[in-house]
Amino acid sequence: MKSVITLSLLVAVLALSAPAAHADGNAAAGMKKATSCFACHGKDGQSIAPNYPRLAGQYQNYMEQALHEYKSGQRKNAIMKGMAAQLSEQDIKDVTAYFSSLPSKLSTLKYHIQGAKEMGASN
Repeated sequence: MKSVITLSLLVAVLALSAPAAHADGNAAAGMKKATSCFACHGKDGQSIAPNYPRLAGQYQNYMEQALHEYKSGQRKNAIMKGMAAQLSEQDIKDVTAYFSSLPSKLSTLKYHIQGAKEMGASN
């Protein structure tokens, strides 16, 4: 019985001390893997044009889901399908960890909703 308890404690300690890089992704590795993303989404995740989503500060699990959906074809975008097809599961976790770790410049939807200014939005 004592050996079962000792083994259980050892397993618990190992599980708790395992690096989070595999569970949540590694942002430093993600920065290196995301270089092809920078052309449209920017190195800082703020995008180079309004038609490309800002990735900085986005929820990591949302971006992971989106990349899986592009990869499977559930989301339709030929460019993103090709980009996502090249990514392993660990690549997806690392790249999304990188972009989610960046500070977002969106603190409000002011001027980001079409017609908001015309509808009486204050400055």
